[in-house]
Amino acid sequence: MTEITTLDRLDRRILDQLQRNARISNLELAEAVGLSPTPCARRVTRLEESGLIRGHATLLDQQKLGLSLTAFISISMDRHTPDRFETFEEAVRDYPEVIECAVVTGQNSDYLLQVVVPDMAYYERFLLGRLTRIPGVSGVQSSFVLRRVVQRTALPLETRLPAQDGQH
Repeated sequence: MTEITTLDRLDRRILDQLQRNARISNLELAEAVGLSPTPCARRVTRLEESGLIRGHATLLDQQKLGLSLTAFISISMDRHTPDRFETFEEAVRDYPEVIECAVVTGQNSDYLLQVVVPDMAYYERFLLGRLTRIPGVSGVQSSFVLRRVVQRTALPLETRLPAQDGQH
């Protein structure tokens, strides 16, 4: 794996375009970022080999698939031991309903899960039949999405904040 220490303006433009449309042709990508096709393809290959581009995904419409309920679930563990955490993490990796799981801090929980299911009845079966049966789970708190305000898959490539009035 080739390591990239800095991204130049063209790399960022390439990554931005690929985040917007992973199916863009190399010719279209080169035109969009102001390169000729061969150097553009070389840059994409370098970004892939470096691991910055981890893969390509197809985004599906959750509602049209009948997956209308999204829950954020805070999980508390009874003990903070490596074996408890390993058991929990191994279990949730196998649940396709869990689309994200993160170890968190600053709350009264150890994990935050994002779960997508068809409806509340399915959620209840998932929660009581699977999630709470994982050894070590001592607390569960669920929040349900009513409406999405922002949902992005693209990472912010320009992370500098604009200067505030009077500051540079």
